[in-house]
Amino acid sequence: MVKNFLSIDDVNKKELLALLDRAAELKKEVKKGKDQTKLLRGKSLGLIFEKPSLRTRISFDVGMKQLGGSVLVLNSSEIQIGEREARSDVAKVMSCYLDALMIRTFGHEVLTETASFATIPIINGLSDLEHPCQTMADLLTIKEHFGSFKGLKIAYVGDGNNTVHSLMLACTKLGIQLSVASPLEYEPSEEFRSEFTTLTHSVAEATQDADVIYTDVWSSMGQERDAVRRKKIFSGYQISMKLLDEYAKPEAIVLHCLPAHRGEEITTEVIDKHEATILNQAENRLHAQKAILLSLMAQ
Repeated sequence: MVKNFLSIDDVNKKELLALLDRAAELKKEVKKGKDQTKLLRGKSLGLIFEKPSLRTRISFDVGMKQLGGSVLVLNSSEIQIGEREARSDVAKVMSCYLDALMIRTFGHEVLTETASFATIPIINGLSDLEHPCQTMADLLTIKEHFGSFKGLKIAYVGDGNNTVHSLMLACTKLGIQLSVASPLEYEPSEEFRSEFTTLTHSVAEATQDADVIYTDVWSSMGQERDAVRRKKIFSGYQISMKLLDEYAKPEAIVLHCLPAHRGEEITTEVIDKHEATILNQAENRLHAQKAILLSLMAQ
């Protein structure tokens, strides 16, 4: 059976920790200038984008090339999955040419249906339901900073979206306390909740004594028409220095999966002060995804 990476739930705790260890090792090797091109030499990765991308596109492209493989980038107008051709046909044809396929899309069913017909690994580069590759980079960043996950409290403030869904699953597997503050009717889906997750409408409650403060944009791709209304609803969910000083631990770090809308979900002062950590989080997409690629493609 082909192993995919569509969700954090596609790996167990042991596998998740192994991926993080491998990502850390790969990162150290890159910093030392070690040649990694033998690891996936001769392998090919397809990248399909139905949503715009900066970090996902660059990190997968560069990561695959660092491992010695080749990359084919396709946009939605070229493929038109489910429109120009049936998803089943696209999946089967791609399986003839490629060794793995990453899809960045809207509906999660695009991923699951493609995976059901493909004979190669399918990777979730982002869907409206989950963002597992981002969560792997988040966890790598947190572990690098604190040394372990033991005793940590993560606070997520903002829209209950795909990013927090994957984070909730990961925290459940690792036993990390996660507190999520979202406005009424914008909470994350209950199906991702566990005993390690606290859902609240209070930013103060969520961030109290937190080691990590995490936020994301208030309006994701596809929600642009609703942006003005969302700004009003989310106005009390901004990460500011005042919030950090009053509630978070003094040594707390701030994470943002980017792109950031400065002055909305996070102030410029906060993002500039925590720029090194946020940029490291962005860089870790590269190393975490290389570990994922190796786990799926290396024989």
